[in-house]
Amino acid sequence: MGCCLILGVLAASPRIILLGMWLFTDYLSRIGLPFVWGLVGWAFAPCTTIAYAIAGNSFGGLHGWGTVVLAAGVVLDVLLYSAGRKRREARQA
Repeated sequence: MGCCLILGVLAASPRIILLGMWLFTDYLSRIGLPFVWGLVGWAFAPCTTIAYAIAGNSFGGLHGWGTVVLAAGVVLDVLLYSAGRKRREARQA
């Protein structure tokens, strides 16, 4: 039971971080991210959306290190989705 709670919190933490960025800072609005794309990013690719915000604000956009940060966000999202799929398959077997 405790293990499932920890896994749930870890899986939800990018979404919680993104929600906190939206509610308490103007980090997402400074890069010109429309609300609809922020909502889509929150639902489907939270790590990529956070990485895009970091690349836009700290690295001046998708140039050089900003691209590396965005690629790391995409990789993290893919890893989160693949881990969830493997966990579901293991539960069904």
